[in-house]
Amino acid sequence: MPINESLVQDIVQEVMAKMQIADASSGKHGVFTDMNDAIAAAKKAQQTVRRMSMDQREKIISIIRRKTKENAEIMARMGVDETGMGNVGDKILKHHLVAEKVPGTEDIKTEALSGDRGLTLVEMGPFGVIGAITPCTNPSETVLCNAMGMIAGGNTVVFNPHPAAIKTSIFAINLVNEASIEAGGPDNVACTVENPTLDTSNVMMKHKDIPLIAATGGPGVVTAVLSSGKRGIGAGAGNPPALVDETADIRKAAQDIVNGCTFDNNLPCIAEKEIVAIDSIADELLHYMVTEQGCYVINKEEQEKLISVVLANGRLNRKCVGRSAKVLLSMIGIDVPDNIRCITFEGEKEHPLIATELMMPILGIVRAKDFSDAVEKAVWLEHGNRHSAHIHSKNVDRITTYARAIDTAILVKNGPSYAALGFGGESICTFTIASRTGEGLTSASTFTKRRRCVMQDSLCIR
Repeated sequence: MPINESLVQDIVQEVMAKMQIADASSGKHGVFTDMNDAIAAAKKAQQTVRRMSMDQREKIISIIRRKTKENAEIMARMGVDETGMGNVGDKILKHHLVAEKVPGTEDIKTEALSGDRGLTLVEMGPFGVIGAITPCTNPSETVLCNAMGMIAGGNTVVFNPHPAAIKTSIFAINLVNEASIEAGGPDNVACTVENPTLDTSNVMMKHKDIPLIAATGGPGVVTAVLSSGKRGIGAGAGNPPALVDETADIRKAAQDIVNGCTFDNNLPCIAEKEIVAIDSIADELLHYMVTEQGCYVINKEEQEKLISVVLANGRLNRKCVGRSAKVLLSMIGIDVPDNIRCITFEGEKEHPLIATELMMPILGIVRAKDFSDAVEKAVWLEHGNRHSAHIHSKNVDRITTYARAIDTAILVKNGPSYAALGFGGESICTFTIASRTGEGLTSASTFTKRRRCVMQDSLCIR
């Protein structure tokens, strides 16, 4: 039997990748057994970082960018293997987005006010040691983008990652510290604990040396941070609706919505979670979704089966989050070809698979009799999270009306949701979108405090 050289090469590459992952996960820079020790180490490192020039900080960040690209596939595979969520290809793209579009020191700006009575400078200074809680949905991506922004602002950071993604998170934290050391900076610019728990999170939130906490996760963790008595940045839940009216390019809308919904199996919090379609174009939209975009329509009986699986006992089944449409359908006894990438059906806005943020490639369609009805239903479905929303329309007045009514941190018009993160759109990239506390897309400037320096009656030379 002849040897298939291409197959042998593929096997060798897969084995080598797994060996790299095993070796990489053993990195221990910034990793401690006790949260108090992690905070102490980060505090010591911050004394050096705060005195570093912008050029020195930017050198660290540029090396983080390079290392992120070099290790994108490793971190993508680690994330999927450890959490079982998402897919490798899309996670690789997300890491490249982090490397290329997360702002660095260019986001730190000084404002100068000059007048008859002198000169005032308003500068962005560091908070010190920032506490960060990160999710299992985008573990390494969140660690890396947070670390880059926080270091650019002169801070160091202590992470309490989600326990379900600790290996992947530690890999990213180790990468950040290796970048700092390579740039001539200190170790422990990013720290964590080997076994993050609610207890270690509580220690971090109550510690006297943590003035600011940034939480990326569900509503529970954000509420805990905002109840901590400290300044908090809360990036919480969303249930982004995609509104489609009769003026839209319906074929393109179908493509954009399904592409956005299925990206990394719907893990991004900005992803389309449901559709509100004006009745006159709903059938056409569904036609393109099914015939061209790999959507599978489930009937009433199948909907009930899916509800019993993904919302077991009325609660979100974590084992279903970030799984592909094919896997989810197999859980209710439906076998579909590999080109099926999204599950769809029609229902009222109160339908459990529509009203609940699922983080799965499931797109329920809600019909609306006219645009006003569509806006009302979309606002209800967003549940006041003020996170993200999407619209497909060529009517500027309608887009404006919708934007004002939905009042979200992100609104994507006539494109897939991921355009908001700079993937096919003009935007910075971040994986901490603080809708609840109002910062929106966080970046380096978010993690700084404003400081005013006044020179009276001097240095105004006009």
